[in-house]
This record gives sequence, C-alpha cells and structure tokens, in this order.
Amino acid sequence: MKAAAPATVELDLRGLKCPLPALRTRKALATVATGTRLIVTCTDPMAAIDIPHVAQETGAALEERTVEQGRLTFVLRKGK
Repeated sequence: MKAAAPATVELDLRGLKCPLPALRTRKALATVATGTRLIVTCTDPMAAIDIPHVAQETGAALEERTVEQGRLTFVLRKGK
C-alpha cells in the first residue's frame, strides 16, 4: 500500500498587517498534521522577518522564500 502524499494548505494573507500574518501562520501550523506543506502569501514587509521566526519557534521547516512585486511567499513544512 502506498502512503498518501502530505497535504498542502495555502494561506492568502495579502493585505493583512503585522502581527496578523504571523499569528495566522502560527494558528495554521498548530491545526495541520505533521508533514503538511503550508504555502503562505503575504504583502506585509514585516512578514519577511516574522514568518521565519514563527517557523523556527514551532519547529516547521522553511523550505522556500520568494519575493516578487511586493508579494512574499513562504513554503513551510510542519515538523513533529
């Protein structure tokens, strides 16, 4: 039997200002299963600092970070 691929959850947090992107990311990480991939899209420049800190504090892996035309996208994977 083949194991199911980990789920992917997308959070569209564009337009939200600090601290809301970090708080919503933390809440999402608390509710998803281990191994879930979380794609977070933000427009708040402070998210460039806050989201990596949330990942570090919660044990999530920051797999990717991109900035394109004022839009920040983070790919996190929930750890144990």
